[in-house]
Amino acid sequence: MAAFQTRLCVLLSVLSVGKVCALESYVAAVYEHAVILPNVSLKPVSPAEALSLMNKNMDVLEKAVAGAAAKGAHIIVTPEDGLYGFFFTRETIYPYLEDIPDPEVTWNPCTDPKRFGPTPVLERLSCMAKNKSIYVAANMGDKKPCNSTDVTCPKDGRYQYNTNVVFDAEGKLVARYHKYNLYSNEKQFDTPKEPQLVTFNTTFGKFGIFTCYDILFHDPAVALVTNLSVDTVLFPTAWINVLPYMAAIQLHSAWAMGMGVNLLAADTHSTFLHMTGNGIYAPDRPKAYYYNSETEDGRLVLAEVLSHPRLTSLSSVSWSEYARSIAISSSKSNQFSSPGSWDNVTFTRLDQAEGNLTTCQTTLCCHLSYKMVKRQDDELFVLGAYNGLHGSVRKYYIQVCTLLKCKSIGMDSCGEKTETSVTMFEFFSLSGTFRTSFVFPEVLLSGMQLAPGDFKVLSDGRLVSQSSISSRPLLSATLFGRWYQKDPPPKENAIKQQCSV
Repeated sequence: MAAFQTRLCVLLSVLSVGKVCALESYVAAVYEHAVILPNVSLKPVSPAEALSLMNKNMDVLEKAVAGAAAKGAHIIVTPEDGLYGFFFTRETIYPYLEDIPDPEVTWNPCTDPKRFGPTPVLERLSCMAKNKSIYVAANMGDKKPCNSTDVTCPKDGRYQYNTNVVFDAEGKLVARYHKYNLYSNEKQFDTPKEPQLVTFNTTFGKFGIFTCYDILFHDPAVALVTNLSVDTVLFPTAWINVLPYMAAIQLHSAWAMGMGVNLLAADTHSTFLHMTGNGIYAPDRPKAYYYNSETEDGRLVLAEVLSHPRLTSLSSVSWSEYARSIAISSSKSNQFSSPGSWDNVTFTRLDQAEGNLTTCQTTLCCHLSYKMVKRQDDELFVLGAYNGLHGSVRKYYIQVCTLLKCKSIGMDSCGEKTETSVTMFEFFSLSGTFRTSFVFPEVLLSGMQLAPGDFKVLSDGRLVSQSSISSRPLLSATLFGRWYQKDPPPKENAIKQQCSV
């Protein structure tokens, strides 16, 4: 359909000079890239050596761009750190950086490569887009000189930014975004003074862009959607999977549903660093995704999505309505905490094949009604509640209600990573007394599979299963809430923050 619409738009553009044809849908592509890494060194390499490594990675990305274009894609997103990898200092990353101008200058690096000095990376990315007539989003490093008149100027006289760039189908630079929420081992980069809300318009919708760890914070992620009404977010990431409720495909698909936008997530691939999880997510369901923690294979994923998908946003859900309307109480004698969890989650065992349970932690009470198809004696499921700060370096406030499988039948394994299950549920209904309106619904099946069509969210805040869930083993069902107003002030957080959760 999207390819037909494109041909029709071209024809109409020829017949109607000056008019732009808007597409109702388009084909999106994301590429999960196993990055070719430099040798670890405490000394900077030469600019020629840095470019040689980046060209090796761009050789791979160029094949992905060509493959996506050949299949009719209008836009492709490539991952964070996809040109050079990780583990740099400020000095060792410097040879990989280019000075990226503001897109307001109206520049096509492919046709005018010398305008802003030597920019071979920008030139090559631009030519990928131009030669294949496709929008290309990539992640690279930006450098900006500064001096003592700027009181925040680093001692080495330059700002260094983790940066996303976007080129249109003619190769023109249309977007530049500096990552705002850095993680602890990104000390090679600087934090921008203010979060940037970067958008650009196309014939197939309005786009926004941010990077990896940004998705967990209000600025720029939520502000970009709520203030600027984008249709699709481009999301280069180097996401480290953290189960039970913060794996890439799990959380990213939930964010798209909760915010009512398309999310095009391109992940870096590294089994050593637990990085995998490519996806094209629409508000109603994941359209396509890839998760592979066994081999070092990259993967191109494509899917057709609506250009203007804001039809199913969960903004109108009253997340605490049902849980507050019923008489719920929890017995502390049945509750426990597990050292296997990253947080001090309060758990209650599902000891029966069916029932109603409530687990509370401070002001958050989580309620579960459920019935298993058949209870397995060698698998333990629990209902968990967590209400508090999360994160080892950068703290942020979450409220979580989760039904999950423990790694073993030992209670101390609850919260540890596990990817398989054999237990099936005839139905479940999960709700909680949330104090935030930003709650993201997650359902994950055995084998790290998403569950489109197997669940829905009711207007009173219940996450409920559909009939099709009964034939597929469940790994977890979670309501992941972000209470942004409870995040510590920036001065109490580390200013510099790769994307782990």
